[in-house]
Amino acid sequence: MDTMMDTKWMRLALEEAQLAADEGETPVGAVLVKDGQLIARAHNRRENDHDPTAHAELLCMREGAKALGDWRLRGCRLYVTLEPCPMCAGAMVMSQLTECVFGAADARQGCCGSVYDLPGDAALQGVTTWQAGLLEAECASMMKDFFAVRRDKA
Repeated sequence: MDTMMDTKWMRLALEEAQLAADEGETPVGAVLVKDGQLIARAHNRRENDHDPTAHAELLCMREGAKALGDWRLRGCRLYVTLEPCPMCAGAMVMSQLTECVFGAADARQGCCGSVYDLPGDAALQGVTTWQAGLLEAECASMMKDFFAVRRDKA
């Protein structure tokens, strides 16, 4: 991992997460990179789009596939602020994404090592690898702060 470049991409994912929070969405952001070039960026839009699949990772991978003209995301790296859920981890495997780098672990629904390692399941014969903990404190703090404000308003 190229720490300086990886940090740059995760900071961009954090900017996307902040956009989500500003829109009242759970603050998760994602960016897709190939050969050192930004391909796509997105943030959660479930509430605003009334779409249960509008997770940052899925939106980013969809946009990236369109930009690349191929559903296969081989050679791409996805940076996301929160560990992918089962749906997103499954999409990563099915798209043949090369790697996912995430910030904060998700002890409730994370499927890149926390609850389950979906990309690592030998039955899926996936090519997707993952790395955890890049800017973990910042990513976790954004989630914690967002939900603290929501609890205070309730």
